[in-house]
Amino acid sequence: MLACIEETFLRYWIETLGCPKNHVDSDKLAGLLESQGYGPATSAEEADLVVANTCAFIEAAREESIETVLELAERKPGGARLVVTGCMAERYGDELSAALPEVDLVAGFGESLTESLSTPSTPVALRKRPTPAFDLLNLPRPKTTSPWAYVKIAEGCDRRCGFCAIPTFRGDQRSRSTEEILGEARALAEGGVKELVLIAQDLASWGHDRRRAGRGEAVEVLDEGGTQPLIELTRTLSREIERVRLLYLYPSGLTGGLIETILETGVPYFDLSLQHASRSMLRAMRRWGDSVRFLERIEAIRAADPNATFRSSFILGYPGETEDDQRELLEFIEEAQLDWAGFFTFSREEGTFANDLEGQVAHGLALERLREVSELQDSITAQRRDALVGTRQRLLIDSPGVGRSVRECPEIDGIVIVDATLDVGTMVECEIVASHGTDLEGVRV
Repeated sequence: MLACIEETFLRYWIETLGCPKNHVDSDKLAGLLESQGYGPATSAEEADLVVANTCAFIEAAREESIETVLELAERKPGGARLVVTGCMAERYGDELSAALPEVDLVAGFGESLTESLSTPSTPVALRKRPTPAFDLLNLPRPKTTSPWAYVKIAEGCDRRCGFCAIPTFRGDQRSRSTEEILGEARALAEGGVKELVLIAQDLASWGHDRRRAGRGEAVEVLDEGGTQPLIELTRTLSREIERVRLLYLYPSGLTGGLIETILETGVPYFDLSLQHASRSMLRAMRRWGDSVRFLERIEAIRAADPNATFRSSFILGYPGETEDDQRELLEFIEEAQLDWAGFFTFSREEGTFANDLEGQVAHGLALERLREVSELQDSITAQRRDALVGTRQRLLIDSPGVGRSVRECPEIDGIVIVDATLDVGTMVECEIVASHGTDLEGVRV
């Protein structure tokens, strides 16, 4: 009789914090670990290697990251190794190494999660290398079980907004080539993905750094008067996959050509990084635009497609913000009638222009302003969702009982509740029969 030998391998668990860009990084790290012989664990309690992929965007995110690391230290089994990576590891590696004896390794971007864990006596250490061990941006990713996927098309940012520390640890923008992106997209499509969500710190500027450096394909190296590289990329991807959604569009990069291209994809979803409506505040943030220009863009898009959906985010309590600035933001929110919006209070970040500005707004006052605009936006969102009752929407079934139309971005916006027997990964025509705050309810037709 043949003996049945159960295959054994080391198991990993990755806990991800922060934005969708971090989730893509975790996906790539999972693929790397699996290529090194690791298999996924069902929980941190069952893992041999526990990884915390941290966020360092604002103070609240850093606090959540530290709390998560400490929680994972308690949850992991004896003998398992705990690794901290991501933005906090890159930005505060030495401090984390000194402050967190519970952690076995602090690894910055491109640094191995396993190489320094070969012996039990390895102390907490931040790996120092003249060059990275791997390119996180272009690592292969494991096969997904979801019918949608984020695709990061660039890393870093060339802009220097007053509040943002990301360029200090993510660096200047580094765009992937069309060939690299297309290869990943095709692999995802072959695995059953029906929707790609393109992400970058400044999506509309994709390819400009390749043009300046004189590298890249013809569609990326533009002649004077040419169009945005993102336009051709979006059109190319739209021929490969059913839905292509764009996130994190800087408003000055939303050209007429890009607007037309987004509408052509059949996913008229505009995620605009506005941050405020007051011209004086935006200039203090070192950003482009004002409420008049933003409203002109929104109105022009709605004239071209009345079904266009809008999302944005805003900062409350930036240094120097006055009650007049707050009133202008409220007026803009009322007039713009955005479908979705997120609001955050200003966080002082070391190494940013705003860190030492005069006129710091008391945190309590910033919270009051945030509550005021949030209440207004919540009512607008509810009204716009109510208005969809009775309409027909084509839904992508994400998971049992959960669907999304082109109006909802995965993991960020509301959902459409559907019959749990509908097959995951299929496209289904539904009538919206009810609205429940941010979520809708649909019935197949």
